[in-house]
Amino acid sequence: MREKIKSSLFAKVFFITAAMLLCISLLVYALLAWLMPRTYSGRLNAVLDEQTQVFLSELEETAFLDSGGLFEQFLKNTDIYSVELFDEDGRQVPIPAGHQEAVLEEAAMTAVYESYDSDSVLSNSYYFSFSDSHGVYMLMVYGKAEQVAEIRQAFRHILPLLLFVILAVSFGASWLYSRLITKPVLEISRISEEMSGLHLDWQIDIRRTDELGTLGRSLNSLSRNLSAALSGLKDANKKLEEDIEREKKLEQARTDFFSAVSHELKTPVTVIKGQLEGMLLGIGAYKDHEKYLARSLETANTLESMVQEILTISRLDTIGADFKRDQFDCVQVIRNYLNETEDLIAGKDLQVSMELPPFVWINGNKMLMEKVFSNLIGNAVKYSPPGAAIRICGHMECERFHFSVENTGTRIPDESIPKLFDAFYRVEQSRNRKTGGSGLGLYVTQRILRRHGSECGVCNTDSGVRFSFTMATA
Repeated sequence: MREKIKSSLFAKVFFITAAMLLCISLLVYALLAWLMPRTYSGRLNAVLDEQTQVFLSELEETAFLDSGGLFEQFLKNTDIYSVELFDEDGRQVPIPAGHQEAVLEEAAMTAVYESYDSDSVLSNSYYFSFSDSHGVYMLMVYGKAEQVAEIRQAFRHILPLLLFVILAVSFGASWLYSRLITKPVLEISRISEEMSGLHLDWQIDIRRTDELGTLGRSLNSLSRNLSAALSGLKDANKKLEEDIEREKKLEQARTDFFSAVSHELKTPVTVIKGQLEGMLLGIGAYKDHEKYLARSLETANTLESMVQEILTISRLDTIGADFKRDQFDCVQVIRNYLNETEDLIAGKDLQVSMELPPFVWINGNKMLMEKVFSNLIGNAVKYSPPGAAIRICGHMECERFHFSVENTGTRIPDESIPKLFDAFYRVEQSRNRKTGGSGLGLYVTQRILRRHGSECGVCNTDSGVRFSFTMATA
């Protein structure tokens, strides 16, 4: 039972409040039982003293033998039981009386006084002198105090009933008070247990305006804030998991890429090494130095192109937040590249047409975007058969630049289109090695465009192949 009370806030508050109310009620009862008789007794003493002082002033103006009438009149007062007179030696002196009835009356009153309980009588002593005597007499005056005794008796009689009322009121008030105080505290305690388990889908319904109401509203706010914070943490955790998964994929892609790089670099190096050794040793056909030196140079050019593409990819991986953007005219970049490849275009008798506005300012990294345009247009020039047509188009729409390059006379197998932007993928291995392609051009192009928030697309048309992308302007 004791352990249960210790573990219950309601029980603690109830018993403590009940004990305090009982103590206070009994203390109030004791004070009233003690103070009321004393207060009433004091008032009776004051009245008795006032009447006696008047009587003494009359006695001091009267001779001893002539004072019997005054004593008779004083004893007729309803507040007086009896009087006693003592001389200066302490001997009781009979009260003077003018006739026998007065003496009998004095004796009767003395008998009445002796029959009263001491709690019902007040007594005071006074000193005075009669007018015909210089001796000092002491007058003992006994007054009635039945009311004081009745008050004490009344308090004793009502004590059992009053104790029952005090107990009933104390326990009833304690229960109500404990219920009022502990209900929100117990509710808050229950909510705190749910909070410890991170269950935050609750609200405390407290309409109080005191500190407990403030605490309840604060917990509601804390619940909402914690719920929002946990939701944010869950989202952040989910995003972090996605980022980690993406990084794993990127890391795997890098591993695969450099594995492919090592393989691709090994092939031209082996070719060059074999040709040089054959020419140095003068083995068979390798005696024709001019022929195989030209082939070695061609392989070296392919190797150089591959290294340049790898350096571009490395730069894309490392620039990160320092990715520099410029505002430049992409139309001028396209025209400059066509001027550089004018001899190759003329040698293959290609028909190049341009449908471009006078200028288009775009916001991007100029060096990287030059790589994009040179790769897309250069592929069209390299892989177009002699006499084919190349159409370069660009136009503005909704503040975005739409670019496309289409070359005729060739097609890409549908099953190869999804793989075109993979590193080192070639549609026709023999043809692409002959043209000197590194297999990284379109891979680099796609990486650059994605860094700029765009993406390259490819499709077969009725007459050839078209590459295109869309990019925001400056």
